[in-house]
Amino acid sequence: MTTITASERAAAQAYLRLLESTQAVLTDPQLAPYAGVMLTHPMAEADEALRAAGLVGNEARLMRLVSSLRTSPTHAWGRAG
Repeated sequence: MTTITASERAAAQAYLRLLESTQAVLTDPQLAPYAGVMLTHPMAEADEALRAAGLVGNEARLMRLVSSLRTSPTHAWGRAG
């Protein structure tokens, strides 16, 4: 089991939001041309969260955290469901 600090959880959640936003934008042909503009905020949020958690350059740790969130009994947003 991976122990996750609050800042690591926030970073993993921001990464998941970026991933899901990217997928949503790029799968909609009408939105795809605007991907750069529409993803600016989620990218900035993820960058800041990764920096705050000390995960910049530590992709292996980030992927373990993301995997841990995805397989946990709660959603990535921290709510049971």
